Amino acid sequence: MATMSPPTNLWEQVKATLSRGPTGYSFLGLYAAICTWLLLTNPRTSLNTDIAFALFLLLLLLIYRSQVALGFKVVLGGLMLFVVLPIFGTLNPFYIDVATQAGIFVALALGLNVVVGFAGLLDLGYVAFFAVGAYLWGIMSTEQMTLMNPAWSPVPPIMFYPFILLGLIVGATFGVLLGLPVLRLRGDYLAIVTLGFGEVIRVLANNLDRPINITNGSQGIRGIERPPLIFADFVRNTLGLNLDDQQLYQQFFYFAVLLIVMLTVVVVSRLKHSRIGRAWEAIREDETAAIAQGIPLVRTKLLAFAVGASFAGAMGVIFASKQLFINPPTFDLIRSINILAMVILGGMGSIPGVMLGAVLVTMLDLQILPRLATVLRDLQRAGAPIPAAFDPTQYQRLFFGLLLILMMIFRPTGILPDERRKEELVEDQVVDLPLDDGEVDSGEPPPPTQAPPGSGPIA
Repeated sequence: MATMSPPTNLWEQVKATLSRGPTGYSFLGLYAAICTWLLLTNPRTSLNTDIAFALFLLLLLLIYRSQVALGFKVVLGGLMLFVVLPIFGTLNPFYIDVATQAGIFVALALGLNVVVGFAGLLDLGYVAFFAVGAYLWGIMSTEQMTLMNPAWSPVPPIMFYPFILLGLIVGATFGVLLGLPVLRLRGDYLAIVTLGFGEVIRVLANNLDRPINITNGSQGIRGIERPPLIFADFVRNTLGLNLDDQQLYQQFFYFAVLLIVMLTVVVVSRLKHSRIGRAWEAIREDETAAIAQGIPLVRTKLLAFAVGASFAGAMGVIFASKQLFINPPTFDLIRSINILAMVILGGMGSIPGVMLGAVLVTMLDLQILPRLATVLRDLQRAGAPIPAAFDPTQYQRLFFGLLLILMMIFRPTGILPDERRKEELVEDQVVDLPLDDGEVDSGEPPPPTQAPPGSGPIA
């Protein structure tokens, strides 16, 4: 029976000690207690709170990577996500909003990972499905319905819940419509067509204000309805939490996004380890070989587009209701590139890697880079040797691009790569074997060796 080799260096020994056994349980419990104390005692938005929030997210990663019992992981992770973070969100709404935005992009990245990571189909217009779901609820829940036809009226706010399912169906339908004309394309050609599809949806949203005003054009749709707070009395009277409507809505969208992300993870994980997931991987590695093995190429590709687009459509409904306002620039090409960067940064084909990449990119956009710009501006005002013409807020995207470049240089497979994808990259590398002493590599293949007489096949 093979046994695991012991760690060779000090860092590996420390990781092994802190991730398993009684030491692992104690370390995670103590870390969780410290993070909880730091968050609840630092409610003000500051650099210290940013660090505490980053340590909290690191704790979730450590819980996943540790080798303790699954029940302990579920209980500890559930306490941090369902108890500690919501309580901290009532003290500082900024961070609960960051967590909600991160959850929305986690679901989007998981959907794109089905298309790009599992099936190997490069999609640069993924944000179009996000826009379809957002405009679906934005149009149907506002006076935009009356502008389209005076005889129509907006749907009641309680219809928000069925519209999440409807957004999923409409997103899947548009995914099939995109997949049908591009089935024979691959690589760069597929990327160009999907990019064009995303731009078509954005331009349509920008120009469908005449002759019938469907999307209100470049002005966007305002006053999008939110679902009724059916749990408000329970929270205020039974739980005794004195929260206003704005705080309740922040908690509602956080929990709604968290539940949908959990459902998305379960569905994507089941698909990955099913026959459909293996068919996607076969298409990604070699379409010709997949067809020879009897995999229906058309149906399998369409299913990948439909599954990936369905998650975006459902999240579009939640995003529109949360933001209360949508317009065409919200769904531009940069948004698609950001979601694709989440998938690549985390590790294509890896579910936990994509989730980590989505959280990191969202934090970079909403928290880390703006905080870095604020710190540099304060240093500039304090007399630090920073040129006066240098405006840190104008260089946030530059810093983001440099981080991506460094990541791809030093970690090309992603932060948490999928093992199968990692093996594929290793197999693609050319391995030069050392020559024997005195042997010269002439670039010619070796001559075939002649078999001795009588060693041929037996008749």
